[in-house]
Amino acid sequence: MKLIGSTLCYVKKGGKTLMLHRSKRIGKIYDDKWNGLGGKMEAGESPEDCVIREVWEESGLRIKNPKLKGVLIFPSFDQVDDWLVFVFTASQFSGRLKACSPEGDLAWILDREVQRLNLWEGDRYFLKHLNGRRFFSGKFIYKSGKYKSHQIALY
Repeated sequence: MKLIGSTLCYVKKGGKTLMLHRSKRIGKIYDDKWNGLGGKMEAGESPEDCVIREVWEESGLRIKNPKLKGVLIFPSFDQVDDWLVFVFTASQFSGRLKACSPEGDLAWILDREVQRLNLWEGDRYFLKHLNGRRFFSGKFIYKSGKYKSHQIALY
């Protein structure tokens, strides 16, 4: 077992959030889920380096001044490794949005509609803190891709 560092970013614009419908990796546990953009940290990357690179690779957008909103741990998320996720928002960006990502389809979703998407069940608990002023930390337990429990602390 190892700890995998990763990032997740919710890009915001005009009351909408850029979401990724992870529909292109058949057979993976995250198929058909909607999520923010992000991925694994590479050697030597800071969380900020990673989130900027991942958003660009997945969307074609270059985010500026990403805001770290929280940190999440997913013990044995893939049945093997623990995932440590740095959660960001970004409202400053440049570039042109790709028609689709190698990971799935991109869409600007009205903020009030995000909770109605097919999200990871645990995401519903931390997404409401993205617009808050307080930093959050959380632990989310999944077994075989199914949500079991969580804890969230606000600072």
